[in-house]
Formats: sequence, structure tokens, C-alpha cells
Amino acid sequence: MSGDAPVDRQPTTTRSPAFGGRAGRTVGVVATLVVTTVAVGLSQGWGRTDQTASSPTASPSAASPPAGPAPTASVVLNSTDDAFIQLLIPMNEGALALIDHVDTRSAAADPSLRALLDDLRAAHQAELRDLRGLLAAGNVAEQNIHEGHQMPGMVTEASLAELRAAPDTEVPSRAAALVRAHLAQTMVLCRGEQTAGGSPELKALAGRIQRARAAELSALDPQPGATGTPQVD
Repeated sequence: MSGDAPVDRQPTTTRSPAFGGRAGRTVGVVATLVVTTVAVGLSQGWGRTDQTASSPTASPSAASPPAGPAPTASVVLNSTDDAFIQLLIPMNEGALALIDHVDTRSAAADPSLRALLDDLRAAHQAELRDLRGLLAAGNVAEQNIHEGHQMPGMVTEASLAELRAAPDTEVPSRAAALVRAHLAQTMVLCRGEQTAGGSPELKALAGRIQRARAAELSALDPQPGATGTPQVD
């Protein structure tokens, strides 16, 4: 027998990265995603040429992602998936704040614009449920990393303040222009997610949202202030 004492070997453990590391990586990936998707948008006409609506008066609700229960099975989200969700959530919330404000201006919107905004509200709320459900299924915390940023297509507090100060006669055209920029930029981001994302569930949702945005843009086109190339950068 050997005289050597047995060595007590301790199992090797692997430490998970700190939460702050995830936030830092997400910020970097968001910047890359925005740059990449803006380039895609420039080459593809900001989503105007690939609209799938059958006519300019197509109802946006017909193409809106259906509301469904949050995913119960776990999903795996890569950095692009995470960045896409963390950006689209505040974008949708900003659009909902805009719609809520237009509702308070009773003399500011004609019935057709008000009906369109009602459809957009329902679709955006359903998208938020789906996006947050995927975050939860991926065990990823929601982070408002874009607060205070001037992101393309995002309805900011500054733009809302300008809308609140505008006379009623200008509200419909101003609101339509803001909504159009939001819808068009969302299409660009959805194309980026479908190209570089990793989660099949999220890529499928991005495809549905992109198709819904095409129909919504077509329905918005007749509104004053909604035509022309959107400002997304």
C-alpha cells in the first residue's frame, strides 16, 4: 500500500456571469442590432416594398399577431433575441402613450384615424403580452435600457410633449407621422430579428409582427401626415 494520504477532490463549480454583465452585453447588442437593421431598411425601402397587405385599405387587425397565453415551456434567447425584445417593449409602450393622448383630444382626430388607433392599441397590447411571456420563458429580466434615448421610431416623452402643446388642428397629422415612423422602424427591427435571432418562437413572432405592420402602414397611408419616407434615424 502507498503511504500517500487520499486527496479529497472538490467538484469544480462554474459561476454564472453577473446580471450587470448581461445588461452591458445587451446594450452592445442593441447598438449592433439597430445599425444592422437600419442598413437592412435602407436597402429594402423601410418596409414599403415588401408589404403583404392586399389593398391600401386592408384592416390592420386582420394581420395583427393573435393574443395568446404566455409560453409555458422554456425558450432559449440569444443576445439578438434579448436586444430585440428589450427594444420593442418600450417602442410599443411609447406608441400606446401616443394613442392614449390622442384619445383625450376629442376634436383632434377624425373617426377613421381613431378607429385605426384603436386597432393599433389592441395589437400592441397583445404583442407586449407575447414579448414579456417570451422573456419569462427565457428566464430573462426586463430591462428599460433605452430610457431617455432617442431611438429611431420610438415615441419619446419629448415628442409627446410637442404633441400635447400642438393645436387640435395639427394633432392628427403629427400623430400619424409619429405612428408611421414607429411602424416602419418596427418592420426593420423584425427583419433583423428574423435574420440574426436564435429563438424559433421569437423569430416566428417577429414575422407575424412584420406582416401586421405592413397592413397597418397601408391602412395609415390615407391619413394626412402619414405619407412619404418615414424618419427612422
